[in-house]
Amino acid sequence: MKIAMIGTGYVGLVSGVCFSDFGHEVVCVDKDSRKIDLLEAGEVPIFEPGLDSLMARNVEAGRLSFTLDLKSAMDGADAVFIAVGTPTRRGDGHADLTYVMAAAREIAQEAADGIVIVTKSTVPVGTNRKVAEVVAEANPNLKFDVASNPEFLREGAAIEDFMKPDRVVVGVESDHAAQVMSDIYRPLYLREFPIITTDLESAEMIKYAANAFLATKITFINEIAALCEKVGADVKQVSKGMGLDGRIGNKFLHAGPGYGGSCFPKDTKALARIGQEHASPVSIVETVIKVNEDIKRRMIDKLQDMADGSFNGKRVAVLGVTFKPNTDDMRDAPALTIVPALVGGGAEVAVCDPQGRREGEELLPGVSWHDDPYSAAAEADLLVILTEWNEFRALDLTRMAQLMRSRKMVDLRNIYAPSDAERAGFTGFDSIGRVGFSDA
Repeated sequence: MKIAMIGTGYVGLVSGVCFSDFGHEVVCVDKDSRKIDLLEAGEVPIFEPGLDSLMARNVEAGRLSFTLDLKSAMDGADAVFIAVGTPTRRGDGHADLTYVMAAAREIAQEAADGIVIVTKSTVPVGTNRKVAEVVAEANPNLKFDVASNPEFLREGAAIEDFMKPDRVVVGVESDHAAQVMSDIYRPLYLREFPIITTDLESAEMIKYAANAFLATKITFINEIAALCEKVGADVKQVSKGMGLDGRIGNKFLHAGPGYGGSCFPKDTKALARIGQEHASPVSIVETVIKVNEDIKRRMIDKLQDMADGSFNGKRVAVLGVTFKPNTDDMRDAPALTIVPALVGGGAEVAVCDPQGRREGEELLPGVSWHDDPYSAAAEADLLVILTEWNEFRALDLTRMAQLMRSRKMVDLRNIYAPSDAERAGFTGFDSIGRVGFSDA
């Protein structure tokens, strides 16, 4: 089949590359000439493990190409996927559908009869029907179908998630659309991965409900972690005890500095807004949004306590600024709250992140960037682990402590135990949901 993929951001590029690896002919379209130039030169504008080699293989096989020209991309296409951004709209928290509707209008002008227009972007319930209305208004004679196909890709593991999904969700209203989507996902059907076919609204809601539930789970364990610190319990042991219950499971029960990224913050806000607009408030989700912001601010207090009450004049080494490891994505990362607070408090901040510098240089002004954690830690008064990159999981803590001016560490990802830090010569240590120590 031939597929046109509109948008070469994270979702569009990963999806387009993976569809081409299924054997389909895929043309990825974008208005950003810089992105298309990079892609045509064989360079990937985002960091996702394994994506560069998979893209190169399919370009070489002639199944994958990139263009600025929507008309040529849609020539002979069986389906066109909309995978453009839906950022949070300023002022009301709703998803901004400007790019989605613009894509729909452009599709209407270039599409041939029989096209299936598939929304891959995360969109509020009812959006696919609005897409159909926009297309019909722009080209009343066009015979087309719409489908909802939300993505469930974890940054850092997106290729694995696409090729071996927990489930694929497809919302359709016609046999033709169902058949086209079945043909597109045929390799997964043959390997018996779960593919759920629903109505449009249910498919749209599944995406929001799933992300809101996971965000709730993260926020719950973070609140439990705060209570553990007060009562002397260890949140890692509590999480393990909870997770062994099959009804709960152990995933997303890792305490930390709050969720971030491209999905959870945006999708929880959008779901809360949808509930408000339909006079059916999602109170749990609204609370999760508030508590998550409170958690980030609580991390600042934790760091300030370890810095003897003030950041002024202190050198702070921060390891990791992306919202999670194995990505260069910094959208809504806890670092965007925590690092500016350090800088604003008068600290000299040294940052080390394997992939965060490209975005971080603009988003985190006033910090110095280092290629290795030991360089960042030199003469530091405080060491902060903010993202759990593998590179930070087996640090020589003794060497770290010896390099530092004041041997204090706050591990916001619970990579190290207090005993690890104490043996290494640290005089102060704190983490999330566990009892730390300090010589103060």
